Order: sequence, then C-alpha cells, then structure tokens
Amino acid sequence: MGRLFPSFVVGGLWALWSGSAAVIAQDDYDHPPISYAHSQPDNAVSRLENRLKTGEVVLAYEEPWGYLRSLLAALDIPVSSQTLVYSKTSLQRHRISPRTPRAIFFNDEVYLGYCKNGDVLEISVADGALGTVFYTVDQRDRSAAAFRRQNDNCLLCHAGGQTRGVPGHLFRSLYVDKHGHPLLASGSFRVDHTSPIAQRWGGWYVTGTHGDQKHLGNQIFSGRDAAEAGIDPTGLNVTDLSQRFDSSAYLSDDSDLVALMVLGHQAAGHNVLTKALFSTKTALYREAALNRELGEPADHRWDSTNTVLNSSAEALLKYFLFSGEAALQAPMEGTTAFAREFTAQGPRDRHGRSLREFDLTTRLFRYPCSYLVYSESFDRLPAELRERFWTRMNAVLSGADTSPDFAHLTATDRAALREILCDTKPEAAAFLSEAAPTVSRR
Repeated sequence: MGRLFPSFVVGGLWALWSGSAAVIAQDDYDHPPISYAHSQPDNAVSRLENRLKTGEVVLAYEEPWGYLRSLLAALDIPVSSQTLVYSKTSLQRHRISPRTPRAIFFNDEVYLGYCKNGDVLEISVADGALGTVFYTVDQRDRSAAAFRRQNDNCLLCHAGGQTRGVPGHLFRSLYVDKHGHPLLASGSFRVDHTSPIAQRWGGWYVTGTHGDQKHLGNQIFSGRDAAEAGIDPTGLNVTDLSQRFDSSAYLSDDSDLVALMVLGHQAAGHNVLTKALFSTKTALYREAALNRELGEPADHRWDSTNTVLNSSAEALLKYFLFSGEAALQAPMEGTTAFAREFTAQGPRDRHGRSLREFDLTTRLFRYPCSYLVYSESFDRLPAELRERFWTRMNAVLSGADTSPDFAHLTATDRAALREILCDTKPEAAAFLSEAAPTVSRR
C-alpha cells in the first residue's frame, strides 16, 4: 500500500496537501505524527502494566475464569457491563457459538473480551495519543499475568472502513446461524445510537424489556434469505438466558440491554474521537512542514488546515449531541445494576444533573450530550480542535444554530446542557456564553 509521506519537496508536498488534506491512508498512522506501531502507549492498561512490573498490583488466576475477575477489578470494569456475543467474528472465533458466547465487559476507556476456555483475554483501550490500542493477556500462563500489545493481528479487522479508517472498535449486527457463523450474504449493520432498534444486536444475546420493539438479538437464522425471515418472538423481552447456554463459566448470565445501548454509543464515539485526533494531528503536521518549505511563519494557517479542523469539530459535535439518534418507541429496561452504577459515576452540576442520566423512553440519555466529553481522549485532542468544538457547541446551545442536524434539541435541552457543561467541565465554561434562557430544575 502506498505511503503518504514521501521526501518533502515543495511541489510534491503541495500536491499531497491540496489534494488530500482531510484523508488519512489506512496505514498512514504508522508514520509521523502518529507513529502508531512505534509509539509508547499511555493509557489505563499501560499504566496498570507498569504497576504490575513494580509489584504494586498482582493479578490472581482462578478457575474457570483465569485472570478475568482480577483484571476487571484492577481496571475498575463492572461485571454488570457484561454483554454476550455469539457470532464467530473475533480473534478466538473457534471458541464462540450460541452455546459458548464471548463476554465483553467495558468501562469508559477499556473493553475486555473473555471466551470460555479461551487462550487469551482480549483488550482494547482508548489512548489519548494513539486512538485505540490492543492487548492480550495469556490465559494459559498461571505464573504471572502479562500484557502483550497487538498490532497486525487486530488491525486486520479493526482499522478499515468500519472504523472510519483508524484503529478502532467494531460493533456489528449480523444474521447468525445455529453454529455462530454470520450469514454475510444477508447483510450486516454497524451499530451506534443512530441505528434503528430493528437493526441492532444480531448475533448478540439481549436481556431486558423493550415493549413491542423488535430487534435481531437472541435470534438464530438459516438460509440465504435470513434478512427476509420473520423475528422469533421468543427472542424478544428476554430476561433469562439459562435455557440458551450454560452460564457456569461466566461471571453473569445477563447481557444487559442498557449496557448494549451504551456500548454501541461509546465504541463508535471512540472511533469518532480517534478519527478527529488523527486527521487534526496530520493536518497540523503537514501544515508545519509546508510552512517550513515555503518560508512562511510557523503560525501561518492554511485554508486546508481550517477545513480539516472545522470538519473534525463538526463530526465530533454531531456525534456528541446525538444528531440522528434513532427514537425509542417504548421504554427500555435492563436486567442488571448497570444503569444504576453507570449513572452514579457523575459528575453532577449544582442542581444534581448529570450527562450520565438515562431517559430510555424516547432516547438513550436524558440530557443528550455524550459523557465522553469528560474523557481523557477528548481532553488530549489538539487545543485548536477543542476550541472549534466548543465554539460550535456554544452556537448550538445558544440557539444561534438552528440547522436540521440539531433540531432534536429543544430549548430546554440546550439550556440544561449549557448549565451542566459549565458546572462540570471548566474548559466548556470558558466558551459557553450566558445567552441561553434558564429553565426549571429537573
């Protein structure tokens, strides 16, 4: 595959810059300024790895889960976040089936995959400089747990069109047969908060209630016309999976509906953050090189850079403000403590409101702005990008921007979001004006 960083000559650099300023080749992130494969990670897992090396933390092995429980505790990942996927679509696909689903646990930064009798635990983590970094922990070595960073093995699937062309996460909904094989001829869906419920969770177990809304979870299909087959009603509003697989080798027998909804929003949100990070860093890097070559001042700003900054900020804003979110048609309720534990994390404004509060009647969250705005990944975005993000946020929340992308936000929503962000995110308070009207509390 061709590289986008030839020797810098003015003509070649200008052609590269003017023709593809907003484009990153699939393998371009292995070069400066990202240098993905060669840079030292700095994230929740790498920090835990350092604590393991010093002996500050020791991970315990126990049957039948190996290092799973100990690692979840060390990374502060709740058991209630468990979701179960039975499609053969990951590294240990030979271990996965409807009778032996893969368990995925997550918190705001880390995703951990566990297979019954699996060789490794699979981990991906948000990294403020590298986007998403992948690791495994050998489950066969009982003497000492060790992280092994994975690049090529994971990036074969986790760095393409499905992840916005950057190292990221895949959350797909597929038609799956009784063995767990995806029936790819019937199509598939990428899942996030914009996905209609009817297209979500094919190949996943789902526990919870959702009224008369249909989804593809808890379903087994056959034949090439799976997409035309009807939905088995016994797979809807399921609260007990005990007849579908033996849960004794799992920490929970649930695959919580609310956890699945949050997972879909968050995994795609991390991809949006990574795309914005890589695009912006690359644009600024190329601009600096162009300024040096042409003898321009170091702070000279090119229109091409403005284009990348503006488009990246806009993509973040639309995703974080739930533009295009699929409306819920009935109340949703999970089967674990996930919703309660997730909400309790805060932070909260002076009136007790939080971006982590759920609605689950007509939309996912009560206050439609992503809690990922508090993440380290967001805070480590280039300052120029965050400035444009908050400037655009101010235009939307003040009511100055009434474009269709944000028509779902009522005046009450906009005022509440402004107040919550100003109270809980100091950087936001510096950009958000006091122009929005006040609203009644809660």
